[in-house]
Amino acid sequence: MTTMEHDIRLEDYLDDKLQSTTDFDHLDTLLSSVEHQRSQLQSQLDDATAALAQARQSESDRQKALMAQIDEFQSLQSSIDVRLQIIASSDAPDEAIKRLEAPMGQLRKVDLAYKYLLLLQDVAKLRQEARSHLPESPKQALEPYTKLKQLCLRLKELQKNADGAAVHLVNFVEGVTETLWDEMKATMSAELEAVLKARKWPNVDPDNAEVDEEWLGCFEKLIDLQVPEVLYSPTVVTLLPFEVMAQIFVKEFRFHFMSDKPTSAPQAIGAHCFPWFTALLEKWEDFLRDNFGGVLAARFAETGVGERMVYMDPVCGFITAMLPVVREKVRDTLEATRGDAAFLSSLMGQLMSFDETLRGGFAYGGGDDDVEEGWGGLTSEVLQDHFRTWLEAEKQFALERYQGIMKTQDARMIDYDFAGAGKTKPTFAAVRVTDLLKSVTTQYERVRRFSHKLRFLIDIQLTILDEYHDHLRGTLEAYLSITSTVGRAFGVTKEQIAALEGTGALETLCKVYGSADHVVNALKDWSNEEFFITMWEQLQSRAKVSEDQSNLAGGMSYDHVRNRTSAVVGREDDDNGVLFDETIAAYSARRQTAQKLLSEALASSHHKIFRAYLHRAQWTTISDEVDNLAITAELDEPLRILKRDLDFLSRALGTAPFRRVWRQALEKLNDILWTEVLMSHKFTASGAAQFARDLAAIEGVVERYIPDGSSALGSLSDAVRLLNLPLEGEGMTLKKATDMVYTDNTEAKKMLEEVGVADGGLTAANARQILGRRVENAE
Repeated sequence: MTTMEHDIRLEDYLDDKLQSTTDFDHLDTLLSSVEHQRSQLQSQLDDATAALAQARQSESDRQKALMAQIDEFQSLQSSIDVRLQIIASSDAPDEAIKRLEAPMGQLRKVDLAYKYLLLLQDVAKLRQEARSHLPESPKQALEPYTKLKQLCLRLKELQKNADGAAVHLVNFVEGVTETLWDEMKATMSAELEAVLKARKWPNVDPDNAEVDEEWLGCFEKLIDLQVPEVLYSPTVVTLLPFEVMAQIFVKEFRFHFMSDKPTSAPQAIGAHCFPWFTALLEKWEDFLRDNFGGVLAARFAETGVGERMVYMDPVCGFITAMLPVVREKVRDTLEATRGDAAFLSSLMGQLMSFDETLRGGFAYGGGDDDVEEGWGGLTSEVLQDHFRTWLEAEKQFALERYQGIMKTQDARMIDYDFAGAGKTKPTFAAVRVTDLLKSVTTQYERVRRFSHKLRFLIDIQLTILDEYHDHLRGTLEAYLSITSTVGRAFGVTKEQIAALEGTGALETLCKVYGSADHVVNALKDWSNEEFFITMWEQLQSRAKVSEDQSNLAGGMSYDHVRNRTSAVVGREDDDNGVLFDETIAAYSARRQTAQKLLSEALASSHHKIFRAYLHRAQWTTISDEVDNLAITAELDEPLRILKRDLDFLSRALGTAPFRRVWRQALEKLNDILWTEVLMSHKFTASGAAQFARDLAAIEGVVERYIPDGSSALGSLSDAVRLLNLPLEGEGMTLKKATDMVYTDNTEAKKMLEEVGVADGGLTAANARQILGRRVENAE
C-alpha cells in the first residue's frame, strides 16, 4: 500500500469518527481502540511471519530427507545389482530351493490331509443325519443322502479331470454313500418285513384280502425313499416293497428249481419252472393291482417315468423283483447243459414263449416301453452270449434235416396229391424243403434283434435254398449231358438212357419245373407276409443310412447282404424289392430252363415218333372212298404217344405252363408236317382226304386235353383245307382256286376268303405252293 493511499484512508477514518466537536470528548477512547487494533494486527503479523518461517524450514527439511532417501535407494540398488551378479554366478539358490522342497511338500500334504479330514467330517455328519430320520421320515432322510450322493458324483468328476487322483478318498466316499443307501433300504425294508410277518404273508386270500393302513403306509414309505432313484436312474430300478414281498417266493423258487429236487433238473425248466412262475403271477395279479396301483400312480403318473409299466403297474413291478432269480436259473441251466445243442434249441423256444407270456399276458415291458422293438426279454439276454452257438446248432439241425429229406425214397417223386387239377405239382422234396424253411422261420421270428434275424435268414434259410437250387441245376445239367451229342460222346450209361425213355425225360424236367415253381411261389408268398416285409423295411432303412459298409448287420458287409438278398438293397430309387429277390431270380431261371427243355423234349419226341409217318409214300393213291377213311396205320403209334404225353403233363403241370409247353411243341410239329409231308409229297384227292383225316385225329387228341389247343396247328389245318378242294361241284373248286391264285395276289386273297382260310396266315405264295401239291394240278 502506498503512502498516498494510507493517508487517504486515514483521512477518511478521521472524517468518519470526528464529524462534530463533541466527538473530540471521546478522543482518548478512540486512540485506545486504535492502539488495541494495531496490537492485534501486529500480533497476527508476527504469527504469520513465524508460520511462514516454519513452513519454509519444514520444506527444506523434507527436501533434504527426500534427497537422502534417493541417495540411499541408489546405494541400495547398486548393492542389489552387485549381489545379483554374485548370485547369478553362484549355485547357492538352487541348493536352497532343493532343501526347501521336502518341507514344502510336507506342508502341502498336511494342508491336504486337513482338508480331507474336513471332507470326511462332512460325510460322517450327512450319514448320521440321514440315519436319524429313519424309519419315521424317509423323505427327510433323503435330503442328507442326496447331498452325500451329489458330493460323491462331484468327487468322481473332479477325479476324472485330475487324472485319477485321490482314489482312496473317492472310493471311501462312494462306499459310504452306497453303504448308507443299503442301510436306509434295509431299515425301511425291515419295517415292511415285520408288518408282512404279522399279517402271515403270503398266507392270505388273494381274492378277499385287503391291505390295511399300516401295511400300505410301509409300502408308501419305501416308494417315497426310492422316488429320486427311480426318476434319475438310467437303468430299471426294482421297487423295494415288491422286492420285500417277493422274498418268500424267491425262496420257494430256489427250493423247487435250484436245489436237489427233480424239478431242479435243467430239462424241467420249461415243464415246471416257467409254468410255476406264470401261475404265481396269475394268482396275485388282481391283489397287487387293486391294493397298490393307486400308490404307484400317485407317485409316478406325472413324472418322466409315467409311461413305464414297471413303475405304474404293480404286477410289472412284482415281475421285475422276481426276474433276477429266474435269470440265475437260466444261467445255471445253460452252464449245466453246455454243449447240448438239441437242448439249447429247445430252451430258446421255451424262453421266447415265456417272454411272450410276460409281454402279452401281463403287459410287461421291462422298462423299455418307449423302445420301438420293446423288451428283448430273457431271450435277448441269453443271445448276447449264446447267439452264435444257437445259430450254429440250428443251422446244423436244418442242414441235417435237409440232407435227410433229399435221401428219402420219394424225395424225387412228384407229389400228385399236393394240389388239384390244373395246378403244377412239385416233388415231395420241394414241399418238405419249404416246410423245413417255414419251421426255421418259426424258430427265429420272435427274436427281437434285427441282426440276429438276418443271420438266420442268410446263414440257414438262404443256404438251404442255395443247396436245393444247386440240386435242381445239377439235375438239368445231367439231363443235358445225357441228351446232347457232346454229352453222349463222353459216355452215358444204359441206366441213364433207360431212365429217360417213355415219359422219363418229361418227368425229369417236370420235377425240376414243379419244384422250382413251388419254391418261387412260396418265396413270393413269404415276401408278402408282415414278418418279412418288416425285415425288408428294416434292412432298407439300415442300408440307406449305414456309414460302415463293412458291417451292415451282424458282421455282414453291405455287398454280402445285397448279393444274398436283393440287388436293390440300399437304393433310394427302388422300393419294390423283397428279401428273396436273388433267390427268386435263380429259381425262376431254372423254371424257365425246364420249361424250354420240356418243349424241346416234346419236339424231339415228335420228330422221332412221326418219322415213319413222314416217309409214307401213299398220298397219291386213288380211291373213291373219301368220307369214312381210317387213320393211317403209321399214325397209330404217334397218337398213342401224344395221348400218353398229354395225359402225363396234364397231371404234372398247371394249366398255364401246360398250354405254353404244348403250344411250342405243337407249333414245331406243325412245321414238321408242313415241311416234310405237305411240301414234300404230291396228293391225290383221296391222299389229301387221308391227310385231312390224320390231322383231324391229331387235333382231336390235342383238343381232348387242351381246349382250343389245336390252334397251334392252325396254319397246317388251313393248308389241308385248301388242299382238299374238290375237282368239281358248286362253290370253290380246285381248278377255280388254281386259276384265281395264279391270276394275281388280289384274286388269290379273294379265293382264300371264299375258302375261309384268309385269317389263318396263309399268303398267296403259300396258296400256290399248296395247290401245286395236288396231282391234278401237276397234270
